[in-house]
Amino acid sequence: MAATMKGPVAVEDVNVTFEDQQKINKFARNTSRMTELKNEIEAKKKSLQNLQDASDDLMMLDDDALLIPYQIGDVFISHTQEETQEMLEAAKEALEQEVKGLEDRVSAIQQVLGDLKVQLYAKFGNNINLEADES
Repeated sequence: MAATMKGPVAVEDVNVTFEDQQKINKFARNTSRMTELKNEIEAKKKSLQNLQDASDDLMMLDDDALLIPYQIGDVFISHTQEETQEMLEAAKEALEQEVKGLEDRVSAIQQVLGDLKVQLYAKFGNNINLEADES
C-alpha cells in the first residue's frame, strides 16, 4: 500500500547563520526606511501641488497693486504680486530638489534590497518571503 502525502510539501530545514540574520535584519530596516521615504515623497509632492495651485491662482489676479500675504513660519507677510510669485517659484524649486534627493535615496535602497533578495532567495528559496504585503 502506497502512502500519499496530502497538504503542503514538507519544507526543508535551513540553518540560519548570524550573517543570514544580519542580512534579513538589514532587509527589514531598508524596507521600512523605503516606506517612510515614499510617504515623505507623497507629502512633499502634495505640498508642491499646493504651491503650483497658489502660483496659478496668483497669475489670475488682475490687480498688480494688491499686496499678497505670504506665510513664513507662523507669520504672514504682505508682498507685491511679483515678489510673492518669485517666492513661490523659489519654494517650488527647493521642494523639487528635496523630492529628487528622496527619490535618489529610494532608488539606492531599492538596489540594496534587490541584492539582498538575490542572496537570501539563493540560500533559503521558498522558505523565506521577502515580498511586501499589499495591505
